[in-house]
Amino acid sequence: MDTTVSGVGFTLDEDQTDLVNKKLERIKYADDLIVSSSLKIKLDKKYYFNATVNFRWGTQATVTADDFEFATGLNKLIDVLDLKIKKEKDKIQQK
Repeated sequence: MDTTVSGVGFTLDEDQTDLVNKKLERIKYADDLIVSSSLKIKLDKKYYFNATVNFRWGTQATVTADDFEFATGLNKLIDVLDLKIKKEKDKIQQK
C-alpha cells in the first residue's frame, strides 16, 4: 500500500508525523485490499482531515473529520476509515 501524508497550509512536525504513522498501523490488515491512500491535513483554526483510499477492485473511498485537537481529529478519521474499509471488504466478500 502506497500512502502519502501531507499538510496543507502548515508543515507536520515530527511528533504529528509519528502519530499519523502509528494510527495508520490500525488499517495495516487491509494492505492487500488497498492500492494507494492519501491523507491531507489542513489547519485553519482547527484541523481538517481528508483521507482517500483506492481499493484494488477500482472503488475509491473518501472520509473526512475535523477537530480543534490534532490527535482527537486523527482518531475520529481513523475510526471512520476503519469502518469504511471493513464495509468495503464485506461487500466484496459477499459478491
